[in-house]
Amino acid sequence: MADVSLIDRLLDVIEHDIIPMTTEGVAHGNKLFGAAILRKDDRSLVLAETNNETESPLWHGEVHCLKRFYEMPKAERVDTKDAIFLATHEPCSLCLSAITWTGFNNFYYLFSHEDSRDSFAIPHDLNILKEVFTLDPGGYNAENAYWKSFSIRKLVRSLAETERPRLETRIGKISARYDELSSAYQASKAENDIPLS
Repeated sequence: MADVSLIDRLLDVIEHDIIPMTTEGVAHGNKLFGAAILRKDDRSLVLAETNNETESPLWHGEVHCLKRFYEMPKAERVDTKDAIFLATHEPCSLCLSAITWTGFNNFYYLFSHEDSRDSFAIPHDLNILKEVFTLDPGGYNAENAYWKSFSIRKLVRSLAETERPRLETRIGKISARYDELSSAYQASKAENDIPLS
């Protein structure tokens, strides 16, 4: 069964660490994707970041987080095998590769590729997986020799009825905030020069 305290902690990080950064990022024309790295042992936050595609189209939320992580002094970084990688949205092919190349053996995400396409009007993740890799939605190997991925929403659905409603309410509030961020991004995206906006 899923670890309720871990789910709460991941939602805390999204709500209190990633969303404020993403709000500022969206105000500057960036997409609404963010990421964070936590220690496995005490679940303390190592680093949170958000999308910075207005600086470089490569700085997706996850990749920008990894860039900042490797800019930290080595003594302040945790070994990636001892870390939890959290993405607000299911990582795209670029971000999946970056997570793999940096040695994380796990990642968690809240919104799926389909959510990115349908709720946030950003279809590129699924389009690239289909056009470049001929993969249908969910077609990549979610558990493999490198890492295991976890959908936070699926974990919540696996919980006992006593825990599920509270967490679904939390996710609903976070989702409403992302709906607002999505509207702001969509309203201003024509002003930026992100290639796949």
